[in-house]
Amino acid sequence: MTSTAEKATTLQQLHAAPELLVLVNVWDAITAKVVAETPGTTALATASHGIAASHGYDDGENIPREEMIAAVGLIARTAGDLPVTADLEAGYGDPGGTVARAIDVGVVGANLEDQMKPLAESVKAVEAAVAAAASAGVDFVLNARTDAFLRAGDRDPSAVLDDAVERGRAYLEAGASNVFVPGKLDESQVTRLVEELGERKVNLIGIPGSIPLGTAQRLGVARVSYGPWSQNVALTALAKLAEDVYAGGGLPADARRLN
Repeated sequence: MTSTAEKATTLQQLHAAPELLVLVNVWDAITAKVVAETPGTTALATASHGIAASHGYDDGENIPREEMIAAVGLIARTAGDLPVTADLEAGYGDPGGTVARAIDVGVVGANLEDQMKPLAESVKAVEAAVAAAASAGVDFVLNARTDAFLRAGDRDPSAVLDDAVERGRAYLEAGASNVFVPGKLDESQVTRLVEELGERKVNLIGIPGSIPLGTAQRLGVARVSYGPWSQNVALTALAKLAEDVYAGGGLPADARRLN
């Protein structure tokens, strides 16, 4: 059995390796099992939106912390020897304690979002998370997320990019392993982020219209994950099945039994 510390080291190595780390997000035990058993999977990532939705909550820390921790712990157990990074939103008002609880249940990395709070406050959250991981003796992969683009509104895109760079630098200086910049970014924006923050330090989300994986690899991006979109793909398939059955059809010919 691979230890938590060993899984953390593996996850750090996957982020630093020249090959782009691609993570298809999961939200419960069966999705973790399916993705873990898919050839090419090297690690698992949870999505807070997906876990919250599967428990009947809206995203945004509406699911109680202990329910979220229990969910990511179940995924970590299901993943076996594969490392798991969890989306812990903004840390539930206690980023250090939340990271410590996640490590207790076998998680070795986490997203921590800034919600564009004052920079000093966000840096303290990163520092608390890093300190909690250090106390646990784990080389935890803290993926500090800036919501600069998600909350940009009608601001000048160049100013938004400047904000992302400033925040990303501050989070890396505070001990974060990587900086997550979700949003529909073009190649020039990603190029600037990598130039300013470093190769293998920038993480992106895959959304409709985002840059191709090959481009992300060439630009020096560390990882691409899919957030709630993997759940949306699964739910789309379920909705289509219901529509087809109600219209007199049946199961698709390419259906596979995966559970």
